[in-house]
Amino acid sequence: MQKLIRAGFAATVLALAPLAAWAEAAKVAIHVDEESIQTMNMALNNAANIIKHYEDLGQEVTVEIVTYGPGLHMLRADTSPVSDRIATMSLTHDNISFSACLNTVQAMQQRAQTDIPLLSEANVVPSGAVRLMELQYEGYAYLRP
Repeated sequence: MQKLIRAGFAATVLALAPLAAWAEAAKVAIHVDEESIQTMNMALNNAANIIKHYEDLGQEVTVEIVTYGPGLHMLRADTSPVSDRIATMSLTHDNISFSACLNTVQAMQQRAQTDIPLLSEANVVPSGAVRLMELQYEGYAYLRP
């Protein structure tokens, strides 16, 4: 009986852990895996709206946009249709970051037989999918525009 109670308590604590992390400060991971300019702009609009919402409440928020697959074009210096918005948002908000999947970069380099230039705002992570998993484990809400 005591083992059952302990197991139930442990399950409850694990289930509530993301809510406890949310109460500390809001955190959201935004996933972009499409080359669509509409998706990229929606991700940036979502990020801007989330940041404004929490700033208006006087609360902290952290936003990380994670790109991989065709979505990496969002952070490519040579092909990004939203590079100016990213530069402006990065200068305006220190609570937003942009992650680029190294697996995707390497695959694109292999296909193109040339280096793939990334925006200066891009932080390279080993795997975009794994990064999203890590962020969710750390209590980030997940959003896919």
